[in-house]
Amino acid sequence: MARLAAWRTRLEAADPDVDLSICERLGGRLVCPGDPEWPATLDDLGERRPYALWLRGSADLRYTCLRSVAIVGARAASSYGLRIAAELGAELAAAGWTVVSGGALGIDAAAHRGVLAADGHTVAVFANGVDRFYPPRNDAIFMEILDQGLLVSESPPGTDPNRLRFLVRNRLIAALTKGTVVVEAAARSGALNTAAHARHLGRALMAVPGPVDSRSSVGCHKLLREVPSARCVTQVSEVIEEIGQIGTDLAPIPQGPVLPRDSLDPTTRAVLEAMPARGAAGPAEIAVKAGVDLPTAGGRLGQLSAAGFIERAPTGWRLRRPKKDTRS
Repeated sequence: MARLAAWRTRLEAADPDVDLSICERLGGRLVCPGDPEWPATLDDLGERRPYALWLRGSADLRYTCLRSVAIVGARAASSYGLRIAAELGAELAAAGWTVVSGGALGIDAAAHRGVLAADGHTVAVFANGVDRFYPPRNDAIFMEILDQGLLVSESPPGTDPNRLRFLVRNRLIAALTKGTVVVEAAARSGALNTAAHARHLGRALMAVPGPVDSRSSVGCHKLLREVPSARCVTQVSEVIEEIGQIGTDLAPIPQGPVLPRDSLDPTTRAVLEAMPARGAAGPAEIAVKAGVDLPTAGGRLGQLSAAGFIERAPTGWRLRRPKKDTRS
């Protein structure tokens, strides 16, 4: 009822026929709850669900957002943040995910660019009417999105952006997607507002860590430190693990480089580890250190020599020394 009272004051100035005419002239459309293109995830907003959405673009909103993730962050982003946002956008697009953001300067624009470069689908949710491109510096991005995605707003054509509309808009970004990734955010940031909506809706909440002394990453570090449900993500596979199917979209376990000695069996590896770092040692000394009997040590030493790990020395066995480059 409170929302209806607030809207009633604007009723006299509203002209829906004109709004629909402008939208149609731009090739747009109005989507309402119950329409085939209406995303059911918006119903999670309850009383805060938008009454309708104005759309421009070739994609289907409901279908496009079935596999979607939000990437948000600071407008005054660092080169590090811009690179990470663009890479995440491109790799998510290559994996078949739609990226939703707010079309703002900084992280939003970088994420949209990454998706467009990968020929993927992206959705920009405006805080103004879809007939106006804001900020103007992103005009080229918005024109590309019309071909590869959607421009979305709950405000009718002719609406100008303001601070309140940006904050209200953020709930749509969170609700349309399966999760939100905050790439960079200052201590006070609109991206943290989107993160709060994602958390309230039970969506996956993720943050990319930054340099510990970076003001642009203070908000990300705060999320990771203070919000139990926030997960640290550093690559696209970790993002997909959070928003994908349980047990199917698991990120690979990070591993170091595979070394030649990793292929050795435990006993042979124990004999190799018993070799002195400097100098040489006899088979008996090596057997004691490795915890094996002398015949076993002798057999393994022969195998290690044939494999190039060790070599004979006047006083026993030693680790093979790298050959010096004699080329001049």
